[in-house]
Amino acid sequence: MTHEETAARMAQRMENIQEKTMSASSKPLTGKVALVTGGARGLGAATARKLAEMGADIAITFVSPSSVSKAAAIVAGIEQLGGRGIALQADQGDVSTAPQMIGSIIERFGRLDIVINNASIDRFGNVDDPQRDDEDFERYWAVANTGLRAIVRAASRVMTDGGRFVFVGSNLSVRPGAAGMSDMASIKASIDGYARGVARDLADRAITVNVVHAGFMETDINIDFRDSIRPLLQNLCFKRFGRLEEVVAPIAFLASPAASYITGTIIDADGGYNV
Repeated sequence: MTHEETAARMAQRMENIQEKTMSASSKPLTGKVALVTGGARGLGAATARKLAEMGADIAITFVSPSSVSKAAAIVAGIEQLGGRGIALQADQGDVSTAPQMIGSIIERFGRLDIVINNASIDRFGNVDDPQRDDEDFERYWAVANTGLRAIVRAASRVMTDGGRFVFVGSNLSVRPGAAGMSDMASIKASIDGYARGVARDLADRAITVNVVHAGFMETDINIDFRDSIRPLLQNLCFKRFGRLEEVVAPIAFLASPAASYITGTIIDADGGYNV
């Protein structure tokens, strides 16, 4: 072999190594399977797309029949990125659906590595309001609190060691900011505390559990009461609604291999609400 041939072979080897390194860094979730609850719209849909771009196969959940076409579009987008996707209709407020949902993911993909709990609903109202619909508020608790715990129990039993839980929460847990947010404050605080407890429970399996406090964003979930939120923007350092990608970024980071030494932690992506 001539000197030129040897040099050419070495250059090709280096190029192959560089390509593999770039692929691993650009798609760090290749081979992973992620569940994004409430993944048919808003923050959940944006998160599902981002994790798919990072190489993960994605399962999303939705509850309303009106979201079927939206969920199908998200799955189609994931497949266009080269990944596999599945959309599952599941009511997070019904704890009996959690084991079946997780079982469907294992049946489809054979594993579960990442759970992003994003599904929730919002309810506002003073505790002493005589017109308050207490049954509606109990539904809120079922989705955002009881349902979350049911999913974590079911998912943790099959999640691969070194997996990731990321809960989407809110700084309303420590600063309600206005009247009518008492139930929201209580639920968001419970999410923070639960994450820290689960982080301890799963630490021996190197599974991380963290929370991202999402700020006010313009999504279809808050379109009916966005005007009531707008005055709260004046409490922020950045007096504007957040962009979806600004909240997706820390979620994606915590789901990635780069966050392997971070657990029981809260990242605020809310424009400085508590400052």
